Amino acid sequence: MWQAYHSVSSVSEALSLLNELGAAARIVAGGTDLIIEMERGQHPQLQTLIDITRVPGLDRISQEGETIVLGPLVTHNVVVGSDLIRRRALPLAQAAWEVGAPQIRNRATIAGNLITASPANDTITPLIALGAEVTLLSAKGERALQLEDFYSGFRQTVMRSDEMLRSIRIPPLNDQQRGVFLKLGLRRAQAISVVDVAAVIGRDADGLVTDARIALGSVAATIVRAPAAENYLIGKALNRETVAECGRLASAAVTPIDDVRGSAEYRSEMVKVLVARALRRLAAQPQDTGLPEAPPMLWGDNEARVTRGLPQGFAHRPDTPIESRVNGRDLRIATGQHKSLLHWLRDDVGLPGSKEGCAEGECGACTVFLDDVAVMSCMVHAPRAHGAEIVTVEGLGEQDALHPIQQAFIDEAAVQCGYCTPGFLMAGAKLLEEIPQPDTEQINFSISGNLCRCTGYYKIVEAFRQASRAKTQVP
Repeated sequence: MWQAYHSVSSVSEALSLLNELGAAARIVAGGTDLIIEMERGQHPQLQTLIDITRVPGLDRISQEGETIVLGPLVTHNVVVGSDLIRRRALPLAQAAWEVGAPQIRNRATIAGNLITASPANDTITPLIALGAEVTLLSAKGERALQLEDFYSGFRQTVMRSDEMLRSIRIPPLNDQQRGVFLKLGLRRAQAISVVDVAAVIGRDADGLVTDARIALGSVAATIVRAPAAENYLIGKALNRETVAECGRLASAAVTPIDDVRGSAEYRSEMVKVLVARALRRLAAQPQDTGLPEAPPMLWGDNEARVTRGLPQGFAHRPDTPIESRVNGRDLRIATGQHKSLLHWLRDDVGLPGSKEGCAEGECGACTVFLDDVAVMSCMVHAPRAHGAEIVTVEGLGEQDALHPIQQAFIDEAAVQCGYCTPGFLMAGAKLLEEIPQPDTEQINFSISGNLCRCTGYYKIVEAFRQASRAKTQVP
């Protein structure tokens, strides 16, 4: 799929490669969309991937004066877990929580979501409603632009081939402002938006609207605003009549797309419904964040942070061995550089426990731990294993004993065909490591990225409960 894979140790090294290679190269941060698109032949011009995932400092959320700043490696889970984002940019946290499953949120970055530029990408909508801007960096210099101006058409941006997205800058909500993100999908998790809405409003002491921004996703070629609805709200209270009329105006602002997920007519009606629902949420006292207090992240002790950078960059070509530590063994494998991590583990390392059920991050059967973080291995490039530590289902137990989650699956008869089982076991082991006594909601959240076609989940959830009890009883 690619001819060369560079793991860089600095931003300047990445920019130098982009400047040299131009459109034949692409930055890899999470890479969850890119690897699937390349496997489908959607980027025939790409020859080189530039991996920045081990450059320290790029995965931070900070506040600089009156601006919240997200680095290019900030993942969706980092956003969900950020107190600053929850307090001052809540719609972004709500949108990040709606993306994929824990294993995907541990890899997929907010920057990558913006660059992919799909109008159904959840985090673009709240960032436009929040008035975010992006900073683009190249070897020639830096430029900043409003996120709304970043998009030139369907899945198209104005970013040049020699640029990388260096930061996302968000004006924080003040004490008079509130924001919300709502999404309509075809299922509760792992769903692409049929329609999504982000609304940000400010109100005075009398409850009258002083400012309003409404963004609509998955209804047009790009994320769009609803200016007539925004202007209508100014000076008004959020009563039943105002909310209903604003929904109608927002619906009238777009001519929705028509695709397999929903008809144009359905989308038009759902824009009306979601905008009205969003405004009612913003008017409610107190506001419900819609986020769990302690969500399972499955991200290990270091919270998926870059804690150890590379001493120097290295380039992987077809004949460059991958050196990795897998299930406690140091390996040097001369083949498989062009594959996904899943296929490298199965075909070249000889560990068939991780399964391919979908090859696009939908089923969780391929879950492994990469540097202590649960990820979908079908969505990771094999060269990322170089210098990394990986645990697969074969390495889950300790010495001659099964892991408590493995034993619980046996005791509770939580296995039928067994194909999905490795992914459930890996998710369960990481959950119990993170939350030794999870409640039912936390168990359900932890396996939202894992699909089973046999057991109906009742036995699986009960096995998680038994494993929790067994783990807490170990002296």
